[in-house]
Amino acid sequence: MPALHSLTDTTPDEALELYLRERSTEVTENTLQSHEYRLNHFVRWCNEVAEIENVNNLTGRDLHRYKLWRQEDGDLNQVSLKSQMDTLRVFLRFCESIDAVEPDLHSKVMSPTLSDGIGQRDVKLDAEEADQLLDHLGRFEYATFGHALILLLWRTGLRMGSARALDLDDFNVEEEYVAVRHRPETDTPLKNQQNGERLVALNPTICTVLNDYIEVNRPDVTDDYGRVPLLATEHGRPSKNTIRATVYRWTRPCMYQNTCPHGRDRDDCEALNTRMAASKCPSSVSPHAVRRGSITHHLTQDVPEQVVSDRMNVSQRVLEEHYDRRSEEVKVEQRRQYLDEL
Repeated sequence: MPALHSLTDTTPDEALELYLRERSTEVTENTLQSHEYRLNHFVRWCNEVAEIENVNNLTGRDLHRYKLWRQEDGDLNQVSLKSQMDTLRVFLRFCESIDAVEPDLHSKVMSPTLSDGIGQRDVKLDAEEADQLLDHLGRFEYATFGHALILLLWRTGLRMGSARALDLDDFNVEEEYVAVRHRPETDTPLKNQQNGERLVALNPTICTVLNDYIEVNRPDVTDDYGRVPLLATEHGRPSKNTIRATVYRWTRPCMYQNTCPHGRDRDDCEALNTRMAASKCPSSVSPHAVRRGSITHHLTQDVPEQVVSDRMNVSQRVLEEHYDRRSEEVKVEQRRQYLDEL
């Protein structure tokens, strides 16, 4: 098939190289590596299976054939397949911007829809998404409740209940930490009770945002027990539902990317109908998924497992079984970096 005259001839390898160079200034090295691993499968399929030498010629049918080809991999589950197809969609959107593929080709990528309960252990906020979300909140919602909450959850990996349990006095801005305490008699128990108590270090950026939130936007309230919550609403200490709804609301891509990866119209989207409907967005995530993403990000950045275990208050066994969502490709590259030095 001849290339369209308005497009620039581009090989699959060249398109990937241009994409990675562009994204290298926007995302972390870990995110860039993850995208490269996923897209290498597509480039290999173009070169070795479909014999597509020019991505100008890609069609919606080709994308469907590629999806079927990846499904033939017996070791690839639905969650991983969805991750790869979602990354392919982002890649093709970039290719459209450089006139390498036909306009709107990305909308023809058919990513699997996960049924309720499938892959829930794998659902997480990715580092790239977290960076984009926090950048948006820092620019347009600075030091609001939502900004303070999501920044704290992402940078510390705290459980929702632990973040909710924090009092104003638990935040030490000079020493840069928060003290997590088990206080079940006043409605803020910790999951691991006294074993969950610890000091969690904060970086200067978090401390500045929290301090500004306290001085400017935090309501001057107490909870039902006379305690002064760090994160507060006009009614006192936020309920778990309030925290959950806030995270779901802000992790919808349309809130911080100004686009919908699912092709929905804002006027008709069920996830925008009411304040509590945000969880109906396929891309929004829960506070626990933020924690899972944070833990994975820490591990991917080569933070030792014991440090992550202590900071996030989770055993190394549970860490590996339930929270470590690094791909096998990322793990092998991390091991290689250590072994190459021997």
